[in-house]
Amino acid sequence: MTYYTKKLQRLKETWFSNQGQIEAVVTAKKYLDTHFQEAIDLDRLARISGTSKYHLLRLFKHYFGITPRQYLINKRIEAAKKLLRTGTSVADTCYAIGLESVHSFSRLFKAKTGMTPSAYKRATFDTSNPQN
Repeated sequence: MTYYTKKLQRLKETWFSNQGQIEAVVTAKKYLDTHFQEAIDLDRLARISGTSKYHLLRLFKHYFGITPRQYLINKRIEAAKKLLRTGTSVADTCYAIGLESVHSFSRLFKAKTGMTPSAYKRATFDTSNPQN
C-alpha cells in the first residue's frame, strides 16, 4: 500500500466507521425500551431499524452482548419486578408486560430470578413493609 492509500484508508475508517450500524442498533434498542409490552418480532424490529433481520441480530449481539429477544425478556422481567413490588397481581403484571400466559410468565420469571412471581412479590412486600 502506498502512503496515500494508507492515509485514505485511515480517513475512511475515521469518517465512515460503523455509524450506520450503530444507529440501527440504537434505534432497535430504543424501540424495545419504549414498546416492550407489545408483541415484537425480529422482522418488525428490522423494518424499524432499516436493516435485515439477520444483520440486526448480529449487530445487536455484537454491540450489546445479547440478542434482541434476550434484551426484550430482560426488559420485561425488570418491569415485572417493579410492578410486583408495587403490589400488582401476578396476572395483571403478566398482561402489563406484554405476555399472554400467566403460566409462561411464571416459568420465565422463575428461570430469570430463581423464584416465582408470587414468591418475589411476598419477599419484596415483607421487606418493604416491616410492620406486616
